[in-house]
Amino acid sequence: MWALLVLIGAASVSAHLHDLSFDGQKVFRVIPQNDEQVEILNFLASIMEVDFWQPDSVTLVRPNKMQVDFRVEAEKSFNVEDFLKESGMEYQVLIDNLQAALDAQFDSQARTAGHSYVKYNNWNTIADWTVDIAAQNPNLVSRSVIGKTYEGRPMYLLKLGKSGANKKAIFMDCGFHAREWISPAFCQWFVKEAVETYGKDTAMTTLLDKLDFYVLPVVNIDGYVYTWTNDRMWRKTRSKNTGTTCIGTDPNRNFDAGWCTLGASDYPCSSTYCGSTPESEKETKALADFIREHLSTIKAYLTIHSYSQLLLFPYSYTYNLPSNYQELNSIAKAASKELASLYNTEYTYGPGATTIWGSDDWAYDQGIKYSFTFELRDTGRYGFLLPESQIKPTCEETFLAVKYIANYVLEHLY
Repeated sequence: MWALLVLIGAASVSAHLHDLSFDGQKVFRVIPQNDEQVEILNFLASIMEVDFWQPDSVTLVRPNKMQVDFRVEAEKSFNVEDFLKESGMEYQVLIDNLQAALDAQFDSQARTAGHSYVKYNNWNTIADWTVDIAAQNPNLVSRSVIGKTYEGRPMYLLKLGKSGANKKAIFMDCGFHAREWISPAFCQWFVKEAVETYGKDTAMTTLLDKLDFYVLPVVNIDGYVYTWTNDRMWRKTRSKNTGTTCIGTDPNRNFDAGWCTLGASDYPCSSTYCGSTPESEKETKALADFIREHLSTIKAYLTIHSYSQLLLFPYSYTYNLPSNYQELNSIAKAASKELASLYNTEYTYGPGATTIWGSDDWAYDQGIKYSFTFELRDTGRYGFLLPESQIKPTCEETFLAVKYIANYVLEHLY
């Protein structure tokens, strides 16, 4: 068996997944039953390029309880399948041909030229939309620039709310990882829903009267652009790393909270590379600076990712529970129930350490008591390639959960 693997690996250590066609690439799901099977996955990852989808790093794989989804190149997929059979590991092929899944994303009926809330919009379309939505709703929405990306693109932030004195705020960001397209789609949907229901829906009207919402529609803009132009599966930023040709840092692992420990890599070619220092990335730094400057008003932090259908709260970098664990857990439970009320979509909730990790740890450590990470649909059937026909239901149900959390925060201001 090991001989077979060495054979697979021999030609492939230098091979890259960044070919433009994903024809024949497969996504596998395995559930390692014991430490030995975890070791086998580690070995596989050490001899060939494996793109881990869930969890996003092989170092986070644990036996028995967790589904592991990963992508391999077309020419390696049969060998990998043979290898999994030989090792006795239970597996299934989640996506048989990645290119077909990629093409099938664009299955919505809406094929308008401009911006649409029910299709995926490229960055230029989103940037134009930020101008329009602010211009159309001057009493509710304003737009500012909080920084520039590595490639020099302005990072637009929308502020939603009726103007008023001493208002507290909720900060929400989308698009940390470039390939998680459903995430920016939600930030756009949230803004639309907020302005459209203001004055009609009492709960939303109260929220916007009494709170401000800061919405950052895309954090990792350069990476997002790259997923539209070069590599749909790209995840990191697009910054250059000294001493290597490998590009980019995982912006979500670039925060000064358990920096470069569990689940992060100090190897620049890794998809979970933590960066040369905390906040080495312009995008991370701009976001962190903005939050630090507004710490006295920001009372909740929500970050939107995909996929897995999870609602997480701190901590991820340690198994220690936050001091208000009971409260966060009951909020997450109620918000998940609210989310499920529409389409019966089941979410798992709990502290991130049992699953993944995120910028919510950092925000919580800054003193933002209510910090949550959403991992939106689905649970792996499409993974990062959620079809456009699922944008609307995904956003509708997520909106209910966010609204629940916002209401809770408004009633429990500190």
